[in-house]
Amino acid sequence: MEKNPLSCLQNNSNMSKKKKNTEKDPKVHEELKGFDIKINEFGEITSSLNVDKLNKFLDENVEDKKLMEKYEKERKDSADNSSTDDQ
Repeated sequence: MEKNPLSCLQNNSNMSKKKKNTEKDPKVHEELKGFDIKINEFGEITSSLNVDKLNKFLDENVEDKKLMEKYEKERKDSADNSSTDDQ
């Protein structure tokens, strides 16, 4: 009795099946309730929230790493310059 070489590819009840993604609304900050952003067929970003309001929220709640690095560098440079001026 010959075994079918493709029998291993057939659906096996022991194999785990992929779970379907159930879309749930993500947990969001209270100020961003109802926020939705999509990219349309032309590659344009569409949003349910005004860009100015979104930028204001981000400015108030998120640290900008690049700006922080810039300020730290400027502070360090000014501290180095003041120590050399004292000599």
